[in-house]
Amino acid sequence: MKKIIQNNALEQSIAIINVRIFDGDQLITPRHIVIKGESIISVGGDIPSDATIIDGENATLMPGLIDAHVHTSIGGLKDALKFGVTTELEMNGDFTRRGREIQLKNVNDIADVRSAGTAITAPGGHPDELLPGGDEIPEFILKELEKLSEEDREAMLAAYAHDHEEIPQVTTLNEAIRHVHTQVENGADYIKIMIEEGTVMGAPGLPVLSDEILSTAVKEAHKFDKLVIAHVLTAHSSQEAINLGVDGLGHLFIDRPENTSELVKSIADANAFVTPCLVLNSSIIGNPASELANDPRVHSKLSPEWIDILNSSFNTFPQGNMENSFKNVMDLHHAGVDILVGTDVAPVPVPNLGGLAHGASVHHEMQLLVKAGFSPVEALQSATAKPARCFGLHDRGRITEGARADIILVDGDPTTNISDTLSIKLVWVKGIQQLCE
Repeated sequence: MKKIIQNNALEQSIAIINVRIFDGDQLITPRHIVIKGESIISVGGDIPSDATIIDGENATLMPGLIDAHVHTSIGGLKDALKFGVTTELEMNGDFTRRGREIQLKNVNDIADVRSAGTAITAPGGHPDELLPGGDEIPEFILKELEKLSEEDREAMLAAYAHDHEEIPQVTTLNEAIRHVHTQVENGADYIKIMIEEGTVMGAPGLPVLSDEILSTAVKEAHKFDKLVIAHVLTAHSSQEAINLGVDGLGHLFIDRPENTSELVKSIADANAFVTPCLVLNSSIIGNPASELANDPRVHSKLSPEWIDILNSSFNTFPQGNMENSFKNVMDLHHAGVDILVGTDVAPVPVPNLGGLAHGASVHHEMQLLVKAGFSPVEALQSATAKPARCFGLHDRGRITEGARADIILVDGDPTTNISDTLSIKLVWVKGIQQLCE
């Protein structure tokens, strides 16, 4: 592939020519785009005479990928970008608007991020069972800190402190309302609730808030025009979440009861989206992501610690099987439910949270969607235009005039071979070319 690298001057027009273009929905006829500053200024239009030219022969241009379910850190945002993931949607963490202003000030070369802030859960409820106990910082986090710059180290310590500070208690209707208000005041982009009794996570008997309290939280969030996403892993909790009026399910139910068709219909009728996180379901039933870890396009971009994580698994529900998850996601897809790509990856490499890694697992998720029965184009839609639309991110997820210039160039044709998404050549965020090695 012939290319001339731009000097990153925002005034410079850049034309990517002779390229196959997937616009977020489909392959389109035009074979070139022009970007200037932070935006795509034309698709198939005139090429300015002074534009820097990048020849995309035998390559495909796509919108930057969106991971619709993460728990992240500065290191996670950097890794995501290496894999063409230009936006991460945090589902429990500290990268609200206020958190971004504090932690990401003057931090470059990272994916953009949105956040739910602190999720609503019962005292001692999920995800407490996954977090290290005690006040000491675990050894695996200390090792990660040693590799970081002073700025990144301070940000990671702040994120760790957030995760381990005393979470505001939610035990009453008024506390649920106050919790929603606190997240909104912090600049949460949406609200997350937890409905997890623990069986699938290997911790049966976890406390869960009452339907009345959760319903109050959902209604309060909707007063602020905030989407509400529910953590659910079973058919029963999924139906409960839909009954509460949530806008999306943050996971795919791992079981498949006889009345699954009724649940699928209720999700479709509610116009709720589903982020299945098939990569997590696979890990939960004991499957490591070793094939992904051994792919040279992945292995070369991740630290040994993250490769070790990919080569392990949660293994908390070994009695499950992926065939049920594949059938469930295809039933939802055929019913017209929006399916979004998400991974549920942890902010740092945690030994017991295996099979997942920032950026790389987005590509694995698309591969699993295709294995379940999606076409490659449908899997790409689930990582670009669909999450952008469902989360109201109208400036991204599409290659169209006026859109934010978050784009990736890959060798090959992922619209026919989904694995080609990993063959990343170039990535731009807001029109600036990134170093992705």
